[in-house]
Amino acid sequence: MLTVGTYLADRYEIVSKIGAGGMSDVYKAKDHVLGRFVAIKVLKPEFSEDRGFVAKFRTEAQSAAGLEHPNIVNIYDVGSEEGLHYIVMEYVEGITLKTYIEKKGQLSFKEAVSIAIQVARGIEAAHNKQIIHRDIKPQNIMISTEGKVKVMDFGIARAASSNTVSSDVMGSVHYSSPEQARNGFVDGRSDIYSLGIVMYEMVTGRVPFDGDTTVAVAIQHLQEEMTPPSVYAKNLPISMEKIILKCTQKNADRRYQTIGDLLADLRRSLVHPDEDFVVIAPLVDNGKTKVISGEELKQIKEHGVEPKEDRHASKLESSYDPDEDEDDEDEDENEGLSPKMDKAMTIMGIVVFVVILAVIIYLVGSFFGLFRFGSNSSKNTETQTQTQTQTQTQTESEQPVMVQNVCGKLQEEAQSELEAQGLYMFVIQEQKSDQPEGTVLNQDPVGGSEVSAGTTINVIVAGTENVDFTDSESQSEQNDVPVPNVVGKLEKDASSTLSAAGFKVSKTYKYDDSVDAGKVVSQSPRGGNAQEGSTVTIVISQGKKSSTVPSVQGHSKKDAQAALQKAGLKVAVKEEYSDSVKAGQVISQSVASGKIVPADTTVTITVSKGPEEINYSYKFSKSYAAPEGAVSATYTLTGSDGTTYASGTSDVDGSLTIGASDMACESGKVTITWSIEEIDDEGLSDTSTKTETHSVSFSKQ
Repeated sequence: MLTVGTYLADRYEIVSKIGAGGMSDVYKAKDHVLGRFVAIKVLKPEFSEDRGFVAKFRTEAQSAAGLEHPNIVNIYDVGSEEGLHYIVMEYVEGITLKTYIEKKGQLSFKEAVSIAIQVARGIEAAHNKQIIHRDIKPQNIMISTEGKVKVMDFGIARAASSNTVSSDVMGSVHYSSPEQARNGFVDGRSDIYSLGIVMYEMVTGRVPFDGDTTVAVAIQHLQEEMTPPSVYAKNLPISMEKIILKCTQKNADRRYQTIGDLLADLRRSLVHPDEDFVVIAPLVDNGKTKVISGEELKQIKEHGVEPKEDRHASKLESSYDPDEDEDDEDEDENEGLSPKMDKAMTIMGIVVFVVILAVIIYLVGSFFGLFRFGSNSSKNTETQTQTQTQTQTQTESEQPVMVQNVCGKLQEEAQSELEAQGLYMFVIQEQKSDQPEGTVLNQDPVGGSEVSAGTTINVIVAGTENVDFTDSESQSEQNDVPVPNVVGKLEKDASSTLSAAGFKVSKTYKYDDSVDAGKVVSQSPRGGNAQEGSTVTIVISQGKKSSTVPSVQGHSKKDAQAALQKAGLKVAVKEEYSDSVKAGQVISQSVASGKIVPADTTVTITVSKGPEEINYSYKFSKSYAAPEGAVSATYTLTGSDGTTYASGTSDVDGSLTIGASDMACESGKVTITWSIEEIDDEGLSDTSTKTETHSVSFSKQ
């Protein structure tokens, strides 16, 4: 255990202990190089002495250090010192999601989805770099004082799970996937399962499986169906419930296959919470209950791992009855077959031999022209050739084609480009326009869409007058209806309007500074008539483009400006003196790192000018009583720096006042030589001197 004031790497000063787990202790520390607080996770001695574990720990930590994402607690450094192995990471001021749930009981739907989306974004960033967390739980999710959600401990859980099951891992059993519970193969879908359990706890305030021992909980993950979250959360929308249920399927093939798929449904749920759009793959084993073999149960209870044989890994993925397996093994051990079965096998072998011989004779005869069937032969050959050609054409047409964007091009050029892609172009309308006649104004499907080869692309071109060709005789057989104008409507209302008019709706999204988020920016086609059942593409505004503020505290002024500008933000600079931050480095930033703000937001950075050089000036004034008989005095005022700040000779009348200002030191001395006149009894005068020296202090001006 580290004590307060201890230094690691001559850089990190331990400030306080802020947490402890089964594998490690966590400390708050001051980074004296960059002038910021960090969190340091230090492995406990029982793990530090295991070389294999330490090697994996360092490898995974260094791998996780490559993760930089607003929803991940970033890792800054990895090191070892005098047997201590530690990770230096971002310090987040806030509380864990576990504590937050305990305080609130149940989270609202919108709050739970918002947190889940941020957690999923962090997991997605890791999965994109082939890093699996393996220990997703509320205790590893931080909520900062600014409301930012960050996932902790990437890489550490992976190192632990590849070793013997530790108490820290077993402490996470409430969130472990079935494959983790039996120590089977783990991939990204295991993190999805754990996140599903976390979402369940957020909306219900409880975990779905609980028990007196970790083994009891693990067995529930493997065998028991969870109570639907809507039982405890009465107002939970159906989309959120089905998302949770899909995440927590015991068979990994029935869960979301990627975290990106989960994110898409979470975002859709936030907009359309009451839509039943989540699809869960059906059971492939007729819903049979998964059964754990006795050997597996014994292994889980004793070691938390499965038997070594690979066949046990598949038993929990499909319907399996251990008694049936034993019966099969007994049958395999029989040395012979029954007489009836022996006879049946003999007959079957003869039939197979005859069929194979007949096929060989036919093929050889065809090759030497022994078998001909007149005109039918050529017809068959022609038919076969046509079939192959059709099949090939069909296969080619099924290949998706990315539609060229031909808007702004002349009609002939646009048609040539589309035909080169194996597409057809049809002009459905001419519209008056300031564009040259024949210029393509709009197209459907829009550029960038994926369609099958042979698809017809409908276009609107510039003309001298408005002409709708869909009303011509050539299109008279089509059932054409007016296209409603939905520009400016909310996404939901626009979709409803177009669907009610008999159109399919295709949506794309883009940032737009002038249109509120969620409203339609444009549509294609816009106005006129179109065939009922055809597709109308609407573009939905995502509002002003947003940017995530990077952390630039401790960076040089130049690097900080570059990082903020790269993020699409504006930069303002002010300077201040600082005793702790090196000159030229950023002391602070006006918008906290990780915060999402509109693009072009101005972030003010405060840059250190280094320690302030302070020059004080001093003043002095004091009166000195003259001795009896003094008629004049000679004086000097000398500072401790050796400078004479005042001097002279003055007549005196009871006292002498000495003063000076604009002095560069705090103290000095005053030397006075008094001239004293004495008259003797005979009336004669005699002059003598008396010298005084006084130490004095000056005051600030």
